[in-house]
Amino acid sequence: MFVKANLVALALSLSTIASPVIEGLGARVPFERRSGMTTDDGWFDHKRAAQQVVWDRNKHRQNMINLERNVGREAFNEGAQILPLANYSAPPEKRQSEKLTDEGEVYWAGPISIGTPAESFLIDFDTGSADLWVPSINCTSTYCSKKDKYNPASSSSGVHRSGSFFIQYGDGSQVSGPEYTETVSVAGVTVKNQYFSPVTTISPSFGSEAEDGLLGLAFPAISNLGQTPFFNNAKSQGAVKSGVFGMKLAKSGSELYLGGTDSSLYSGSPEYHSVTGSGFWQISGASILVGTKTIESGFQTIIDSGTTIIYGPPSAVATFYNSIPGSQVYDSQNGFYSFPCSAVPANVAFSWGGQTWTISAANFNYGKVSNTQCIGAIAGQDLGLGSNVWLLGDSFMKNVYTAFSFDSNAVGFAALK
Repeated sequence: MFVKANLVALALSLSTIASPVIEGLGARVPFERRSGMTTDDGWFDHKRAAQQVVWDRNKHRQNMINLERNVGREAFNEGAQILPLANYSAPPEKRQSEKLTDEGEVYWAGPISIGTPAESFLIDFDTGSADLWVPSINCTSTYCSKKDKYNPASSSSGVHRSGSFFIQYGDGSQVSGPEYTETVSVAGVTVKNQYFSPVTTISPSFGSEAEDGLLGLAFPAISNLGQTPFFNNAKSQGAVKSGVFGMKLAKSGSELYLGGTDSSLYSGSPEYHSVTGSGFWQISGASILVGTKTIESGFQTIIDSGTTIIYGPPSAVATFYNSIPGSQVYDSQNGFYSFPCSAVPANVAFSWGGQTWTISAANFNYGKVSNTQCIGAIAGQDLGLGSNVWLLGDSFMKNVYTAFSFDSNAVGFAALK
């Protein structure tokens, strides 16, 4: 177990702009990308978006429970709270009739191996959580039937530990299982005695997805297992020289780079900002702009690869859309707004006092809901993370190269090549 005092110290800000992190000799993990909130024929996938909102609310609800248990409420942002469990209800169908297409998934996945001999898994890499789990051979649910499963009896390095892993979701389901330590490898970066859960129950929301499980890349403070995450162990065990990892998220060429940043994917040097939130990749002093006009400023932002959506406090998001001509509330429960498809904003940007990082029109537009109206990537939703906290998912991250530094306790952005 880790010590609370160390976790609090880990979350302290080092400076307004942290020192750049030099690229290290690291390991590349190619990402497999599946479609997000837009169907293949250009329509907004309202059902999937509503499911994602519930998933994100309950993921961060559990993160706040973990943070309170591991560190204490003194680590909460102002106005943060543990919200009630969010429940999914199918949204009313508002769009015009169109041909249905296969629903894609919304995660960034890559290969890992667990055990001795190694068993392979396809895993979601999530900067908004801090645990590793995969299905167990003891999961007999139909939701596990098409997934690769961990068999402790087949591994000489697995050790069953006391304790259990449990996350509840809004459809009444859960992901749960025992705790083990094992040898885990990602792109040749090998960690011994890594805590993880081979889960025996799995949420239906995972059943249709190609990915087997999840590997969290956030800070130990939000670990459900109460243990050190994989990448932190990789650094402490000397499997990587640099406690930095980088992400490029795109339609093609997506990559996780462990042990530094991949300078072949970006121009210039990353602009770094110190982490200010315990447990999360949270940075302060953010502004959102439309063109040259600042709409909101001075807020906190959490960088989360585990969701596609960009979330802001409902009142702040309403102010933002007031600056988008022709916009209107589309789904008040889930916080989505529409705008004229003929004028997709291409000048929405975030800044942390340095460069301005613009969201492309393609990444801002979630698709049509009629022949004239489309849905925006920014949704108004209270996730319980704090009254002045935004959460930036991959609709933002796809526009930049993002570096995450445990060494400097900082997040950096650079222009993609």
